[in-house]
Amino acid sequence: MGPGAAVALVFVGCCSNVVSLELLVRQFPGCGNIVTFAQFLFIALEGFVFETNFGRKKPAIPVRNYVIMVTMFFTVSVINNYALNFNIAMPLHMIFRSGSLIANMILGIIILKKRYSASKYLSIALVSAGIFICTIMSAKQVVSPLQSCIMTMLVFICIGMLTFALLMSARMGIFQETLYKQYGKHSKEALFYNHCLPLPGFLLLSSDIYSHYVNKPPLSQLLQLLPVVGLTVPIMWLYLLINVITQYVCIRGVFILTTECASLTVTLVVTLRKFLSLIFSIMYFQNPFTGWHWVGTGVVFLGTLLYTEVWGSVRAALRGPDVKEKKAD
Repeated sequence: MGPGAAVALVFVGCCSNVVSLELLVRQFPGCGNIVTFAQFLFIALEGFVFETNFGRKKPAIPVRNYVIMVTMFFTVSVINNYALNFNIAMPLHMIFRSGSLIANMILGIIILKKRYSASKYLSIALVSAGIFICTIMSAKQVVSPLQSCIMTMLVFICIGMLTFALLMSARMGIFQETLYKQYGKHSKEALFYNHCLPLPGFLLLSSDIYSHYVNKPPLSQLLQLLPVVGLTVPIMWLYLLINVITQYVCIRGVFILTTECASLTVTLVVTLRKFLSLIFSIMYFQNPFTGWHWVGTGVVFLGTLLYTEVWGSVRAALRGPDVKEKKAD
């Protein structure tokens, strides 16, 4: 499968996944844990069959390293789910998670002792400013002073959770990068163990998952599949099925893209995908989005593109032939 097909999988899978997730969160508040459990279970079963050959294939990276990675991965997933329960707007959730570049850079400086160019630090300032603008504007979108106080407090608690999840995710990426340097790249194997090993951890969330599983939906949340025989299915299960499938397509697309393209291309594709998901969420779900939100969003994505040095790569590609000709002379 070529890069073009991988890009198509990323856009179709990830954008559809965001839509199905917002449909779930809007109609079934607090369903984040059962959604994550279904995603993990599906990807783990697929990996068990096709990656480990029903457990007969030994892992190239020691399992103890995967346990550390999985602990961080599971923590990030659960915290992100609970952040959604604070009823913040999905666009704000997507914008804030676009700040992963900041978290990666901060931990890169602290842990790996990396140093970056002035443009990289400028990109951090832009992304931070954009997120701050959107956060403040979302906290102010309330009715009464009492609601304003409560909602502001809840938004900042949620932001604290998302910040911790961003930093933890960045730390996991650094740890994974270290493992790949030591043992070689085994992304598909890591994908399986990252989704298989955390499954026992969902026992801690079993009561919440079970409550959504056994919850009898009202008639308005039932979909009649076969009117003749009267077969109905809860809409939640249909949305959940779509979410699980699109999540798998999304992850597979990103995996293929990382093997076919440079990291710069992958970052750019993911950034553009987030932007399209954001626009669709605003238009289709009519999420509140003021002029200041647009300013903050633009600043976030400008900082992201500056970080990836897209413009410099484009200029280099445009003047590449001239450089070669001068060298030839």
